[in-house]
Amino acid sequence: MNTENLPGLYLHIPFCRSKCAYCGFYSRTDISRIPDFLKGLRAEMALYRKAFPRFDTVYLGGGTPSVLETPHLEAVLDTVRRHFVIADGAEITVEINPGDLTAEALRTLRALGVNRLTLGCQSFDDAVLAFLGRRHTAGQGRDAILAARAAGFDHLGLDLIYGLPAPGGDPGATFRGWLTTLRTALSFQPEHLSCYQLTLEADTPLAATLALSPLSLPDDDLSARYFLTTSERLEAAGYRHYEVSNFARDDDHRARHNRKYWDHTPYLGLGPAAHSFDGARRWWNPRDLDAWVGALREGVRPIAGEETLTRDQQRLEALFLGLRTREGIDIRAFRRRYGLDLRAERGNEIGQLAAAGLVRSDGGRVSPTRRGLACADFLARFLS
Repeated sequence: MNTENLPGLYLHIPFCRSKCAYCGFYSRTDISRIPDFLKGLRAEMALYRKAFPRFDTVYLGGGTPSVLETPHLEAVLDTVRRHFVIADGAEITVEINPGDLTAEALRTLRALGVNRLTLGCQSFDDAVLAFLGRRHTAGQGRDAILAARAAGFDHLGLDLIYGLPAPGGDPGATFRGWLTTLRTALSFQPEHLSCYQLTLEADTPLAATLALSPLSLPDDDLSARYFLTTSERLEAAGYRHYEVSNFARDDDHRARHNRKYWDHTPYLGLGPAAHSFDGARRWWNPRDLDAWVGALREGVRPIAGEETLTRDQQRLEALFLGLRTREGIDIRAFRRRYGLDLRAERGNEIGQLAAAGLVRSDGGRVSPTRRGLACADFLARFLS
């Protein structure tokens, strides 16, 4: 955890050249609106320039940040530094679609101080990529990793998806295909891996397709097999399974920005659909580019909604978020921050979870086992 507890800055780039069939994140394919977005982003930065003293992480996500042309990426990051104080040694991450990566873009990102790339490879199987609606090939994914290494990036993360429906009714073949993708990913020795199980988001093309199809997502038993096998294989390869979906080669390569979301560290989100949190209050921007631009043209912060968390809500969130991490929950710190002594008031429940092999309870900490991580939400509900 960041010892200074500095906030993080997130910039949502709401553009994609095409929408993936499974994606529920807000984005648009009309890239002619990029100039309007960039103008609005500059205005939003100006409105928040004194809201937080400084940041030690900056994350460009989306959408597809790599849709922006090199001069646009340069303008965005230059404007960030003009409006905000970025701490020395800050983690600066950009999400990249492998099909967009060019040597020029890599050189620019390096020169701008970007020190972490997340490549949305998702799979190294062309049939899987086609099913997901990805616009890059497995070969482009491999080439993008090599190009990033050649450009000098030594903190590289790969995003991968598992648990797809089994065409032909053979879930074993789909499972074996996932293990092949894992082996390919490991051959590049990335510093970080994010392995997500495919979920059906409402109002996505994939949800509509599967609703009319005999195909289905894995059942609970097969989902658990995917999760546990992935964890076992990656930990055997030297990775630390530090959060439900995330693996790092060592503690220094854990995603510093994302960890802020898991331990209630404040963060500022800019761009359409972005969320922010100041420690107690959470607010979010409209999930609509036009509404977001319109508010900024009027000179007001584009806030679509907000909530102030009660102490009980903060405590419940902290349980759900903390038990998604391998570190789990420090009982003494939890009592100081949220006013609940888990060992005194939930000791019986902790004992039951420990007896079931789902948590470890020692040294003043409750932390999930590998099997516990597979049902992290259940753990939190059981202790709430």
